[in-house]
Amino acid sequence: MASGIKDKVAIIGMGCTRFGERWNDGPEELMVEAFQECIQDAGIEKKEIQAAWLGTCFDEVMVGKSALSASMALRLPNISVSRVENFCASGTEAFRGAVYAVASGACDIALAIGVEKLKDIGYGGLPEFSTAIGTTNALWFPNLTAPGGFAMLATGYAAKYGLDIMDVKEAMTHVSVKSHANGARNAKAHLRKPVTPDQVKNAPTIAFPLGLFDCCGVSDGSACAIVTTPEIARSLGKNDVISVKALQLALSNGTEIAHKWDGAHFVTTTKASKAAYEEAGIRNPREEISMMEVHDCFSITELVTMEDLHISERGKAPKDIMDGFYDLDGKLPCQPDGGLKCFGHPIGASGLRMLYEMYNQLLGRAGDRQIDDPKFGLTHNLGGFPMMNVCSIAIIGKHGA
Repeated sequence: MASGIKDKVAIIGMGCTRFGERWNDGPEELMVEAFQECIQDAGIEKKEIQAAWLGTCFDEVMVGKSALSASMALRLPNISVSRVENFCASGTEAFRGAVYAVASGACDIALAIGVEKLKDIGYGGLPEFSTAIGTTNALWFPNLTAPGGFAMLATGYAAKYGLDIMDVKEAMTHVSVKSHANGARNAKAHLRKPVTPDQVKNAPTIAFPLGLFDCCGVSDGSACAIVTTPEIARSLGKNDVISVKALQLALSNGTEIAHKWDGAHFVTTTKASKAAYEEAGIRNPREEISMMEVHDCFSITELVTMEDLHISERGKAPKDIMDGFYDLDGKLPCQPDGGLKCFGHPIGASGLRMLYEMYNQLLGRAGDRQIDDPKFGLTHNLGGFPMMNVCSIAIIGKHGA
């Protein structure tokens, strides 16, 4: 059986732009901004990077739909650069490419960068997807929107566990209030204003039970990472080596749509997280994971994900949420930087942005949102819809932990 990649690859530098409505900056400027912070943090010269992966979802970012945009913007030294796309997991997919290249011995130092420029291409929060994701999909779910699909997840969850939908809504409200409080502490977050429970509950309804504050923002931004071997990391004077413990990816195969989905959970997250824990050597994630960044495209997504990650018991996530288990000062903080909800969600950058927060927390750089003595940080991306999606899980921590 394959041994996995635990502790075979170290992160030596990361960078992230301010996320938001970056009207005056194109994808090139955003990539440069993130890269400059990243390479300074790594303490290496650009010529030492041997390969790179670019994650982005929409073709509008690309030069001829290729990776040339990153190679040219960053003036990379005529190296291999590959463009990858996997819905909202595109940033983590770029990271996976760079990590696997180092783990295999194909190169010593690699770059992963993700970027998205959503505000300038007409993308909004309510696009209709039935034809955009394949002509046959119009037969399965005509006029599908993201809020509509995830609203049905909320009602399906309540129905499965016999819960009052307004009690589920109460837990969703706490999720949003918590994320806004965390985002207000973060200078790079898109939305930086705390909100009250009453503001969340009384906001306009987008797709019942989802209100305005249950939905993440549409943002521009970029984030990146430079990875190498732990041995090279130490030779560069990195005293606290942050290494990759696990990387797992799971995709829907069509059976959820057809007949094998309960309408209340993500099949892919359940599988990918279990494989990630096995790869990282984690037996009790509720006790061993220190912090998480999960794909809170909607507040209900975060709630359900707590169970699919095997942290909360099935049907018990609302109780854990209301008890403050996932608050910044709780047992297992979730979204310490504000999450997609408040940091923002430029699709190709989000996976790397999540890792950026976990990396800084592990190095004690998170300022007034710093978590005490974290050991393992988990990130979770979900691209697509509840019944058809891509899920990626990454776990990082101090080398040897």
